Amino acid sequence: MTGADLIIRTADDREIGVRDFAGGGDEPVLWCHGAPGSRLEPAWLRQEAVTAGLRLVGVDRPGYGLSTPQPDRTIPDGVADLLLVADHLDIDRFCMVGVSTGGAYALATAAIAPERVRGVVACCAVTDMSFGPARNTMHEPQVHAVWDAPDREAAIAAAVAAYGEGFAKLLGGGMQGVLAPADAALFADRSWMGPAMEGFGELSRHGLAGYVDDRRADGAGWVTFDVAAITCPVTVLHGDEDRLCHVSHGRHTARIVPGATLVVVRGAGHFSIERHVVAELVALAGRDHLGPADAPG
Repeated sequence: MTGADLIIRTADDREIGVRDFAGGGDEPVLWCHGAPGSRLEPAWLRQEAVTAGLRLVGVDRPGYGLSTPQPDRTIPDGVADLLLVADHLDIDRFCMVGVSTGGAYALATAAIAPERVRGVVACCAVTDMSFGPARNTMHEPQVHAVWDAPDREAAIAAAVAAYGEGFAKLLGGGMQGVLAPADAALFADRSWMGPAMEGFGELSRHGLAGYVDDRRADGAGWVTFDVAAITCPVTVLHGDEDRLCHVSHGRHTARIVPGATLVVVRGAGHFSIERHVVAELVALAGRDHLGPADAPG
């Protein structure tokens, strides 16, 4: 993997892990990873992004990779970290990618800091979990058991039971039952699997705390930010064969985000849909009313 890792310290003495893939791209893109995930998630797309003029910046949410856990964090807490990263890197305005669980963090940043966010690609993103039909598609025990736990300690125990220590149950074919054919093909592609395995240890540097805190933050739905406040262009990108986050999530998000464009890719699953992210970012950044990255807000 190329690029540089950074550690940024917060006012409450936490550390935030960042991978700035850089490479000469002029258009900064903050990447909000899935759950579990890490700042290294977009590594396999780096060269494609550089060719397209994009500068990918991956950020570990608290409890993943190099970032200190933050128990009882909210989605806006994650937004504060993302804005701190942008400030540290002297990035005024930027586009965002939010993958799976990370979609809420990208959309919340657009809602809370509209003067900073030029556009969002919500990729295979978990929608507002107050929407019952989509909530009901989430897996048990990986998700519902964590939501239903009476406290954080019990939630961590439920996550360990579902995933194993260090997410061990994701290895050795443990994902096969939830992979669309296009996802299975991606897992066999060394250009994807190589970077994915290099970053696997980053998922559980702090045990399963990051995953559990993500679930506890989104379990009640999008009650900590106002999705109606989003003013930037948003592309909701989803595969119609996603078996981890049903396409109904994307359809609902496109309905509730003002002016959002829904792009459903036939045959794409939860992981293979990422092949389309760079093209959607280029389309998003090229919309006439966005203007150059350094234009005044």
